[in-house]
Amino acid sequence: MRESMRQQITLGGIIYTIAILLVAMAAFGSANNLLFLLLAAMIATLLVSNFVSRLGLAGLEFDFQLPEHVSSRRRVAGRIVVINQKRWIPSFSIHVTGGDETGLTQPIYFPVVPGRSSISDTVEVYFSRRGLHTDNTFQFSTRFPFGFAERMVHVRLPREVLVYPCIDARPGFEDILGAVSGEMASHVRGRGNDFYRIRPYHPLESARHVDWKATAHTGDLQVREFAREQDPLVQIFLDLDVPSELTGWFENAVNCCAFLVWRIGQKDSRVHLRTQVASIRIPEDGDVYTILKYLAVVTPTVGTPVAPHDEYSVHVVLSSSPAPILEAGWSGSYLLDPRTLPAPAVGTDAPNTAPGSE
Repeated sequence: MRESMRQQITLGGIIYTIAILLVAMAAFGSANNLLFLLLAAMIATLLVSNFVSRLGLAGLEFDFQLPEHVSSRRRVAGRIVVINQKRWIPSFSIHVTGGDETGLTQPIYFPVVPGRSSISDTVEVYFSRRGLHTDNTFQFSTRFPFGFAERMVHVRLPREVLVYPCIDARPGFEDILGAVSGEMASHVRGRGNDFYRIRPYHPLESARHVDWKATAHTGDLQVREFAREQDPLVQIFLDLDVPSELTGWFENAVNCCAFLVWRIGQKDSRVHLRTQVASIRIPEDGDVYTILKYLAVVTPTVGTPVAPHDEYSVHVVLSSSPAPILEAGWSGSYLLDPRTLPAPAVGTDAPNTAPGSE
């Protein structure tokens, strides 16, 4: 604590120090015993203030509790817990602030923390970027009792926070989801056992599914369609081979992947995320958070695009270079490149508030 404790003299402390110097000059200049007594009282007050301030920050423990799943650019509720290990002595006027990587948006103030007890408060947590946040440095500070100096102690929690990409809609994401959902709906039709709909007969189709009652009623051939026995599969290929000048676009593509995976996963549909170095299927390889954890730390990597699986599915490709993707066999996919998925302008993204929704 001696190494990490710092103090900063306040304006009141500067004025009080100047007052001490003036009284000292007057006392030594006049040899007045009353002034010497006043000088001794003022110096004693300064020493007591320093001692009480250090004692107030001593014996404090700190815990910062976050939800299990945290997404960037979304405000969530966390909890700060301060524990006073001192048996009898309380700590007064404690301020807690967090560094840039902690997600703590505002300083928290505790008027008093009684001895051998704890106090907690709900706080707003906001992370502006995805990734593994390791710099969990917080600062305790107090000006108690007289405000002559602000004493500070830095505390670092030995933990890492994994922040997912943004899963909220950003410009253009809803349109992409609508197009993919339409493709998924068209893939629902098949040879299952559950009735799906009646539609007009198409040439060269088998006549064994013709609904003769509907045909007699309408005068045109009508065919029964049945739902597929298996939920539709969405294959998403995220191309990691991105030049350095398109880093902003890559981050937007990662957010788009996370948004699609999150929204499609809520419909209990199957998702297969593929990159040059990873292949994750849900529900076979885990849940939607398994993919979000991978997207939280993914980085651009040089590599050759992989070919799509032959399984009947909807294909979505996010790539900054469409030509190698098409050569790899992804033709006919829903292709998102810097032209169809431009990077948002700086400062256009507004944070979302959804405590507990993750």
